Amino acid sequence: MHPVIRTYCFKMLSVFLLVLTGYACEAQSSLLAHGFAHNDYWHRRPLYDALDKGYVNIEADVYLRKGQLIVAHLLPVLKRKKTLEELYLKPLMEGVLGTNKKIHGVLAPLTLMIDIKSDANKTYAELELLLQKYKSILSSYEEGKLVPRQVTIVITGHKPYGIIKEQSYRLAFIDEDLMMVDKDIASQGIYQTASCKYSRLLTWAGTGEFPQHEKERLTSYVAAAHQYGKKVRLWGSPENELVWAELLACGVDLINTDKLEELQNFLLAQQRVFAENESK
Repeated sequence: MHPVIRTYCFKMLSVFLLVLTGYACEAQSSLLAHGFAHNDYWHRRPLYDALDKGYVNIEADVYLRKGQLIVAHLLPVLKRKKTLEELYLKPLMEGVLGTNKKIHGVLAPLTLMIDIKSDANKTYAELELLLQKYKSILSSYEEGKLVPRQVTIVITGHKPYGIIKEQSYRLAFIDEDLMMVDKDIASQGIYQTASCKYSRLLTWAGTGEFPQHEKERLTSYVAAAHQYGKKVRLWGSPENELVWAELLACGVDLINTDKLEELQNFLLAQQRVFAENESK
């Protein structure tokens, strides 16, 4: 190869690698570590809308009906084709394997929270069978040890606590009641998160000053959860930036939202401010 052509090729390759590296860094930095896509399946493209916007904490409500795990929030609107496997587990497996062209950029680590709306034990029994098909990508609890993988399943809603507590091997964890977090210290390997309804802790709706006594109450619960390695989430919180900012300032890990784009914009702006301050 002519030296001039070889030099040109090396330069073009360097530019290509620089662009590729920059794209990867941008994709990685756009992940919303503090975002939680609540009722994700309400959106036009369940799972994909959340992933496209950088969410790696996603929730789906599930009912057990005739042996099928159906994704739905209300019982009358069950649709048999909207199963947990088809909407979430199968696409996530394909995403990890790189065979799902609808999933772009970084996928993992991802938490899929399953809100069980039907009988806890019966639903979990069916869920266990289904999860076995996807165990190669699912975090597990094995003989007292947590084995992290690309996707972590956390159960909320109706929780099969008794069964899960006794299992030495499983592919699911539980979302603890935040109000009980300081009373349950023997929870290693059982809980990944601690959640409660916003109104159980706070009355502030985002107007005026955040009452100091409410702020102190929240931070005490957050500190207790963090002591045992659990991420904190408040569901049903007011959907506005003032509340989101205060929750983050108090150490809340996951901001619950049905407004994916609005929270995405807020969290990305927060990330940019943090990055600018770090560079000074």
